[in-house]
Amino acid sequence: MSTATKKQTSALSDNIKQAIRTSYKAIGESLPNFNPRKQQTFLIAEIAKTLAGEYDKTRKIIAVEAGTGTGKSLAYSLSTIPLALSKKKKVVISTATVALQEQLVNKDLPFLKDHGGIDFDFTLAKGRQRYVCRHKLAAAANASENPQPGFTFAEQPNRYDIKLIKELNSALNENRWQGDRDSWADPIPSHVWLAIQSDKHSCLRHLAEHTHCPFHKARDTMDKADVLVINHSLLLSDLEMGGGKILPEPDETYYVIDEAHHLPKVTRDHSSAAITLKGSLEWLQKVADTGDKVAKLIKSQSSINPSLKLADDCQSLIADMQKIVQFVEANQTTYFANAEQNNSHGNNTPSYRFEHGIIPQLIKTSAEDLSEYSRKCLAHGNKLYYLLVEAVKDGDVKAYLAEPLLSEFGFLLQRLENFNALWVMYAKTDSEKAAPLARWLEKLSGKKQDYLLSASPIEVGYTLEDKLWSKCAGAVLCSATIVALNSFDHFRRQVGLSNNDGTQYQKVDSPFNYRENAVLSVPNVRYEPSHPSFTDELCKLLPALIKKDEATLVLFSSYWQMEQVAKVMREKHKISLQIQGEQARSYIIENHKKKCDNNKASILFGTQSFSEGLDLPGNYLTNLVITKLPFSVPTSPVEEAHAEYVTAKGGNPFVSITVPDASNKLIQACGRLLRNEKDSGVITLLDRRVVTKRYGGDLLDALPPFKRQISY
Repeated sequence: MSTATKKQTSALSDNIKQAIRTSYKAIGESLPNFNPRKQQTFLIAEIAKTLAGEYDKTRKIIAVEAGTGTGKSLAYSLSTIPLALSKKKKVVISTATVALQEQLVNKDLPFLKDHGGIDFDFTLAKGRQRYVCRHKLAAAANASENPQPGFTFAEQPNRYDIKLIKELNSALNENRWQGDRDSWADPIPSHVWLAIQSDKHSCLRHLAEHTHCPFHKARDTMDKADVLVINHSLLLSDLEMGGGKILPEPDETYYVIDEAHHLPKVTRDHSSAAITLKGSLEWLQKVADTGDKVAKLIKSQSSINPSLKLADDCQSLIADMQKIVQFVEANQTTYFANAEQNNSHGNNTPSYRFEHGIIPQLIKTSAEDLSEYSRKCLAHGNKLYYLLVEAVKDGDVKAYLAEPLLSEFGFLLQRLENFNALWVMYAKTDSEKAAPLARWLEKLSGKKQDYLLSASPIEVGYTLEDKLWSKCAGAVLCSATIVALNSFDHFRRQVGLSNNDGTQYQKVDSPFNYRENAVLSVPNVRYEPSHPSFTDELCKLLPALIKKDEATLVLFSSYWQMEQVAKVMREKHKISLQIQGEQARSYIIENHKKKCDNNKASILFGTQSFSEGLDLPGNYLTNLVITKLPFSVPTSPVEEAHAEYVTAKGGNPFVSITVPDASNKLIQACGRLLRNEKDSGVITLLDRRVVTKRYGGDLLDALPPFKRQISY
């Protein structure tokens, strides 16, 4: 399925080829009953050749769908790491889930290093806010007994919080804890963590008190590592800052984007912005006041001018914001007259989406001024901020006096960055050649009524092309489910890859014997899921499908329906269930496995999040029931705007968005059953539309080749 014809001259050196072959052979000799998989060796070769420039000298990108059991983690590690080491480049492996990060760091990469004969260093890299600030932690531990200059708790700690803070401080000082939130055995409450976490505005390396903070030590480890394991969110944070600010420079990096089907949504979330209108008026005044405090503490002529300009521009921002608040309140009857109609995305917040992203002229004109004034405010504010940092470094200002101001002012500057991003998106005139931005307004209720103004891109492919694909040394995008309806087209559009741009595409099927090991059953169901009697029919069908001696997972499309059915199963049929949300996910899975190990029946009920990433091999899952095709109705303003845009362009959003998404999700759900080559079981699909609707055949044909039993 390659998009480019192989060039005659290989760009992959014989030394690298030999290193990969030797390593693969050594790994095979270290694993009992190891049989080389042709799918895995094919992947290793294709990834290595792509990154080496054998197919395209400038576009070294490959998208891979690797079915369950192909060993994609070893394939991309073994093909990228030796090549990167030889070319003195870094490898960044980005995942969407903590589970895969832990598997890579604790199992896959150590095994490759120990048994593959490749000498490389690797580390798990996290965002700054996952680390404790040593200085803040020490201040918090002391402040619990004696007030510390420059330190206050946002929320007064109770005696359990104080005990925890002291335990954290002792563990950090005695090197029993590395200072990241995830490695502490018990959950650290959010209100405690907020008081002691590292932040970019006060936990600065060149301040003596922070030199040895865990975050900065982690960054040292990152600099030395050949391979960094991160999540998609950290990747997008780095790209948003221009690349190379947190992670290595893109042109010096081979990126492996695992679980790549999550990348478009994470990118869109990172590209969005929202502000409260009345709330902004309150903190904008604080920006000017805090800037004045900073200038007075610096006591330097150089701080006077930016302080005065900051105050002036903040007043201009406040004046424009007041105009917008007045305009929205004068038109709220129009915007929120029918809260139910405007509230299609399923919560209790009335909302109004501006059709085709077109906003009233008053808001557009004000947005242009607000984006410009907020840009100037950021420039003045950042100048003041760094003048104070330099004053501390030079010894002109005591650190304990500066730190609370740096923290407070830094927090306000972060708000101002988001504020600016929002108004830039509202000031922008959308191009006729591209999708418009989604722009919408929500009415917030509470102690103080307010309005939330939001904006988000509909399509993010151009962002990824501009910030990543066009700049990176090479990239591997992989997942078990990126092909939709047997085509890469849907995924390619989502992530901004163009047809015939040099990117390679490979679909590698699972080595599992689906036809012999699993049955896909579609029984004759009377009602479609939209029918009012469908839930009652589920209640009648499920008891027979839930076999008492088997491990069963039943997947639902909604919490409401799951709870309705569970109630009947428990009360009428006396069936013991474990239901997603009633206990922690880890507890439910652990308890399920214990029951299975003791040959007891175990039934799990779950929704969409149980359709992906749930690993129940062998006898932990032999009976999978899918109650409904996983269609997503546009439920957010962004999804509604996307559907509106496709329709305006003459397309059919159901065909071009909804069905391909459903295909991916159905494949993921079915993928819960067979996790190893010897697994077996039955999948029962209770949605008649897979047989009665035109698109049903396409959805079935995109699934692995299970043996089918269709009762229609």
